[in-house]
Amino acid sequence: MGWNTLKVFRDRNAGLYLGGVIVSGFGNSAMSLAAGIWVKTLTGSSSLAALVSFCVWAPTFAGPVIGTVADRVRRRPLLVATNLILATVMTSPLLVRSEDHVWLLFAALTLVGVGMVLTDAAETALVAAAVPAELRGDFNGLVLTAIESMKLLAPLAGASLFTAFGGPTVALLDAVTFVLAAVAFRLIRVREAVPEARVRQAWTAGTAEGARYLRRHPVLRPLVVTSGTTMMLAGVSSTATYAMLDAGLHRSPAFAGVLTSVQGLGSVVSGLAAGALMRRMSVRTFSTAGLVLFALGTLARATPWTPVVIGSSLMIGLGLPCPLIAALTAVQKHTPSELLGRVAATANTVMYAPTGLALLLGTGMVAGLDYRVQLLAAGTFGLAAASALALTGRTTRTTAPVGTRPAPETQKG
Repeated sequence: MGWNTLKVFRDRNAGLYLGGVIVSGFGNSAMSLAAGIWVKTLTGSSSLAALVSFCVWAPTFAGPVIGTVADRVRRRPLLVATNLILATVMTSPLLVRSEDHVWLLFAALTLVGVGMVLTDAAETALVAAAVPAELRGDFNGLVLTAIESMKLLAPLAGASLFTAFGGPTVALLDAVTFVLAAVAFRLIRVREAVPEARVRQAWTAGTAEGARYLRRHPVLRPLVVTSGTTMMLAGVSSTATYAMLDAGLHRSPAFAGVLTSVQGLGSVVSGLAAGALMRRMSVRTFSTAGLVLFALGTLARATPWTPVVIGSSLMIGLGLPCPLIAALTAVQKHTPSELLGRVAATANTVMYAPTGLALLLGTGMVAGLDYRVQLLAAGTFGLAAASALALTGRTTRTTAPVGTRPAPETQKG
């Protein structure tokens, strides 16, 4: 199948970028769990502890505006500066000692959320300039694999550190990982021209241009919408997990750890194979196949048989990353460099912002309905969305919207 995983690791820029993603992802994932425990310990409030995740997630809604920054300055210096600023921000929780200081933690995590939206946009644009085009599918798969791996390992590390040394230690760890990420991005070699948006566009016009490009593009729009749909369905179905374990499998809540690990294994395999598969099929086909796998896995969870449910977790893990990788790779390929930050940030908003709303919807459904209704609805809707993507692909043009030009390949230096 022509796997290029080793080539990605041998590419200097790709290796440095992966290193930055891994260390910052580890720190963020560790802090996200530890912060919730920290707030719960100080305040005794479960709702305030839940607010931690909202603080990090909420800035995603402002993605199109925040992403405009990534098109007005050079991306590598922006990433270095942003990570150093976030490292400084994460020293403020060191002052948290009582319930009266919890607001510092919320403020810091909100700023981290803003920084993550900005760095995601800048990183997507930098990858298009620094990583060879033939490696981007493999590279994007490896990035997702690294992120998912950190989500499995880092929360346990964060909880352990919090238990042993307290919240300030975890915050300091997160600050250090931001510094290490800044160093990794600083070492990347890439030539970047002065962005056109900085010299010729008003801020509001620039923000609207990114959203307009994505909305009008016949290739990117369906892929990004499909990714957002997949993430929404994943949010709705995931809230049924504990009801499924209790009423369906008659297992303890701790068995969710087994299902999560199996799903994580599937995501790792999917990420490693993504580049090779996308060289054998179109990104639309790759996205469709992944959504079908995810939908079938979700439907299989409605059965009362433990081996089937374990297998369904593997299917979900294999399928869920595919639409995300396909959309990201297509954005990098089909977007002009001067628009890439705004388009990437807008795409991330479409893909990830509705997830929180889907979690609320799923929570309401599981409280009032049989969990199987929820899983069957999510799986059926997923198959319908996959069918729609496959059918529309037969007539979709692959040209960019009128008035734009293809993304140039930026030289590495």
